[in-house]
Amino acid sequence: MTRTPGPSYAGAGVDIAAGQRAVELMRAAVARTAGPEVVGGIGGFAGLFDASRLAGYRRPLLATSTDGVGTKVAIAQRLGRYDTVGIDLVAMVVDDLVACGAEPLFMTDYVVCGALRPERVAAIVSGVAEGCVLAGCALLGGETAEHPDAMEPGAYDLAGFAVGVAERDRLLGPDRVRPGDVLLAMASTGLHSNGFSLVRHALAQAGIGYDRVLPELGAPIGEVLLTPTRVYARDVLDLAASGVELHALCHVTGGGLPGNLPRSLPPGLVARVDRASWEPPPIFRVFKDLGGVADAEMARSTNLGVGMVGVLPAAGAARAVAFLAGRGLDAWVMGEVAPA
Repeated sequence: MTRTPGPSYAGAGVDIAAGQRAVELMRAAVARTAGPEVVGGIGGFAGLFDASRLAGYRRPLLATSTDGVGTKVAIAQRLGRYDTVGIDLVAMVVDDLVACGAEPLFMTDYVVCGALRPERVAAIVSGVAEGCVLAGCALLGGETAEHPDAMEPGAYDLAGFAVGVAERDRLLGPDRVRPGDVLLAMASTGLHSNGFSLVRHALAQAGIGYDRVLPELGAPIGEVLLTPTRVYARDVLDLAASGVELHALCHVTGGGLPGNLPRSLPPGLVARVDRASWEPPPIFRVFKDLGGVADAEMARSTNLGVGMVGVLPAAGAARAVAFLAGRGLDAWVMGEVAPA
């Protein structure tokens, strides 16, 4: 009597061998991020980081942050582009950490897909590794999950978690901010990783495909939208180490400038922003015009060309602008802090 084989994990849509292949493909990319503090490599049950790295701190505070990339991944999926969203993920996580002055130490990621295709997952994780190199932190490990039936085979999503460290008496934040401090804008590379649900809706309403080349952009709109988020962590940490006195940092993400600048200020003080001090990159005008999006909605849903804001004494502004320019980052004074 022939016995019918019982159900299997592979038959249910989970390919364990593909997962193992993905780990092998991403191993070299992950290794690029490892400094001497990383003990072992990927493949274990936990990532290990040598805590003696903190021995030089007087009173170290650990900082944590977690985030994702949002619906920007939907555009990446449509275009079959897998190597940029990992950079976006790192930027969203570590630049939240650095807003309090914390140096990112290590990060882990979580990639979930409908069908595990090793080359695709390896490309995503290589982007995460590239972001970690830019941020100066280690990619300590992560998880790749396959969710057949729960997700379409070509669909995927990713999230990340990072740990950083800051000296207690050097924390940046609202308590350091004073009236007369200036707001130092740092240019974004585009929409970064926020506002994409509205972007996708506006493009669909206008009947614009991601392959459309618009004169204002000089490239397919999908390619411009997938421009990776700027990773500011090393820029601002090195700026502070150069002797420029920073009081606070504002990472401009969901909620835009109106939703995030107040988080960096103490009660009784407000940000006076000179909107005429800069012109957003063309992608913002394209998005606004195609979707008929009101100015107030643009300000709430996008960064308007400003990805990070430093709050510092006016005397240090010129030096800060010059320092960042030397790193290829445009910066300018876009306003000041004043009594409410």
